[in-house]
Amino acid sequence: MKSGNSVLSSYGTTIFEVMSRLAETHKAVNLGQGFPDGNGPADLVAEATRYLDTGWNQYPSMMGLPTLRQAVAEHARRFYGLDVDWASEVMVTSGATEALAACLFGLLEPGDEVVLFQPLYDSYVPIIRRAGAVPRFVSLRAPDWSFDPDELRAAFGPRTKLVLINNPLNPAAKVWGWEELSTLAELVQEHDCLAVCDEVYEHLVFDGRPHIPLMALPGMRDRTLRIGSAGKTFSLTGWKVGYVTGAPRLLQPVAKAHQFLTFTTPPNLQHAVAFGLRKDDAYFHGLAADMQAKRDRLTAGLRAAGLTVLPAQGTYFVTADIGHTGLGEGDTEFCKRLTAEAGVTAIPVSAFFDQDPPGNLIRFCFCKKDETLDEACRRLEGWFAARA
Repeated sequence: MKSGNSVLSSYGTTIFEVMSRLAETHKAVNLGQGFPDGNGPADLVAEATRYLDTGWNQYPSMMGLPTLRQAVAEHARRFYGLDVDWASEVMVTSGATEALAACLFGLLEPGDEVVLFQPLYDSYVPIIRRAGAVPRFVSLRAPDWSFDPDELRAAFGPRTKLVLINNPLNPAAKVWGWEELSTLAELVQEHDCLAVCDEVYEHLVFDGRPHIPLMALPGMRDRTLRIGSAGKTFSLTGWKVGYVTGAPRLLQPVAKAHQFLTFTTPPNLQHAVAFGLRKDDAYFHGLAADMQAKRDRLTAGLRAAGLTVLPAQGTYFVTADIGHTGLGEGDTEFCKRLTAEAGVTAIPVSAFFDQDPPGNLIRFCFCKKDETLDEACRRLEGWFAARA
């Protein structure tokens, strides 16, 4: 019997599924997967429910409900000063991962090269390779997750079609600054290529830092596709509502890919997300403040247990260095041991690297209830104390 696609078949079961199964087996506190354990803002859920009874439940426009596309354009102007035409420059997708797939399938030809940074979200490379393109990796280095400008420049070449950036960055919790983005923007323009920006954590930035879209930099407005996610902005990861913003000449081929992937997204969810994007500033500031408090709570508990915690500037995640534990294990083995013996599940950061991964870093998720975080820290402190 003939086999499946060689690219996708080469990937094993995702580390998130592996660790979640272990967490269930050992009844561990699961700080591996990045989803909140609440049910999202009650008013958005109510809007989605109301629309089911009063709205249109048949196919919406392939591009998305006008009210949501208008809300995305208003949001871009309100927060970043970007002037976006909702009718020609915004498309709704069934989550940000579908948006990524539509962007990459819509823009890439076999043999094109894509510059991207590791550690990276795990769907990037399989989609790029399935499109027939070639990834060119630039490594970010802990603890500050900086890059070598010479290494970045060397990654660009005559076949570079686009650069893919995640800002804020999962799993490293890095928020890109103006100087780094400027370096990247200069190279994109120098090589006459494009940028796809995964900005799903745009409202989860801490300590007063700004989120700066690459699209807002000089010369990048017409070269950039910007991806957002209602799942992260409204703590509703199961809704799978994303949106892509970009110049018409870039968005058109992406829309052609989108029409053959999911075509449309549930209209009641789109309606509710439009309502959410129009919330006042207090909601967005409160979201960041609440998550920052959870970051600080988990960070303090991990340090009390004896772990070295790296700075976390945004996202749902903190990274800990296990190099000093003396167990002599790589990060994957350590995470499995931690799940089985301590009853706490984390994710090995090596899973976010395609090449030359570090073996001493693990990722914890803090978008959980305070009592969940406290229980995880209690278990970790007891486990490390028992080993001392």
